[in-house]
Amino acid sequence: MSDLKYWVAFNRIQGIGRARFSQLESYFGSLEKAWLASARDLKAAGMDTRTVESIVTSRPEISPDAEMELLERYKVRVLTLNDPAFPARLKEIYDVPPLLYIRGNLTPEDEWAIAVVGTRGATIYGRQVTERLVADLVHNRITIVSGLARGIDSIAHRTALEVGGRTIAILASGLDIVYPAENTKLAQSIIEQGALISEYPLRTKPKAEHFPRRNRIMAGMCLGVVVSEAGESSGALITASLALEQNREVFAIPGSILSPRSRGTNRLIQEGAKLVRNAEDILEELNLTMIPQQLEMREFVPANETESLLLKHLSHEPTHIDEICRQSNLPIATVSSTLSMMELKGIVRQLGGMNYALAHT
Repeated sequence: MSDLKYWVAFNRIQGIGRARFSQLESYFGSLEKAWLASARDLKAAGMDTRTVESIVTSRPEISPDAEMELLERYKVRVLTLNDPAFPARLKEIYDVPPLLYIRGNLTPEDEWAIAVVGTRGATIYGRQVTERLVADLVHNRITIVSGLARGIDSIAHRTALEVGGRTIAILASGLDIVYPAENTKLAQSIIEQGALISEYPLRTKPKAEHFPRRNRIMAGMCLGVVVSEAGESSGALITASLALEQNREVFAIPGSILSPRSRGTNRLIQEGAKLVRNAEDILEELNLTMIPQQLEMREFVPANETESLLLKHLSHEPTHIDEICRQSNLPIATVSSTLSMMELKGIVRQLGGMNYALAHT
């Protein structure tokens, strides 16, 4: 992507978010032209005075080429909103980050991700239930997402790694700065068996205001958020609140009514979060009990041209057989028999009323 270094450069400038990126791209046609634009042209593109001043004063201190060299040195990959590899679920949220910095790798299997968050001061009970829950989720091919903080976050990441699963950590700093520093070794293991992700440029130090913002990415990348153990003022409750705003499921593990560190989780349950006793409660609620089979379906190769043609006209949304016939221009007998065979193979499912959809998510 020829414009990538300019995405990275603009991301260094205060006040340039998703909306501004969109304005600049739309007006100038490329971010390279926007980077070279005069203050007058930037105003014409719809930038307010404060943003124009920020761009004009910051540009001389930022070298797009040097930014790319720095990323290469730390083996950081950048995904912009325009990149097909940008996490699809994250694109759904209102305040989507314009770009992501990644150390490690994202895989298609990471679509099945659950965030596990909680208190930094985990109790023995919190550790036990988190380890058991995460291990069971990983055994069901779920990717574990958390924030690399002390306590429940670290326990969730470590457990996922120990049982051979994938885990993703969302940082509130640049990817060259691990916070807390004691988790540096853990972060390296996550890079090898998952990914570190941040919306912040390299050399960005963690700030208090970054943590609530990174929580929206944790929730946005996932199908749901599990709060394992949390007090009444825990940051994990912010993640749960953001998950609800993003139409994600919120789960909470109940704790003792006598424990201050379970007051937050117990209140979440009181307010409607799903009470979690085990991984099955989560898998059933999210209809994730068939992930291994669904992964196998992704490797499906059409047996013939008819199957290949029908796949082009099927999606995750229900489509009536008459519409499939119309779009494929095939007789109903052919479509019906082929869909039946594909259903037996686990590739499609009939949803009732002769409506069909792809079986995998």
